[in-house]
Amino acid sequence: MASNPEQKPKTEKQKKGDLWRFVGVASTVGINLVVSTFVGFALGYWVLDKHLNTAPWFTIVLTSLGIVGGFMYLFKIAKKAGEKNED
Repeated sequence: MASNPEQKPKTEKQKKGDLWRFVGVASTVGINLVVSTFVGFALGYWVLDKHLNTAPWFTIVLTSLGIVGGFMYLFKIAKKAGEKNED
C-alpha cells in the first residue's frame, strides 16, 4: 500500500465522523438481519401456513430465506467496506 505524501492526516473531527459512519453501517446491518428474518417468518407462518394448512413447511423455508437474505446483505456491505479500505 503506497501512501500519498501529499495526503494530510485526518483531524479529530474526521476521525469521529468515520466512527459514526461505521456505527451507522453496523446498526443497519444488524437491523437488516433481524427484519429480514422476521419478514420471512411472518410471511411463512401467518400468511401461507395459516391459510394453506401447510404448517410448518412455508415457515421453515421462508425463515431460512430471510436469514440467507440478511447474510447476503451483510457480505455485500463487508465487501464494499473491504474495497473502500484498499483505496
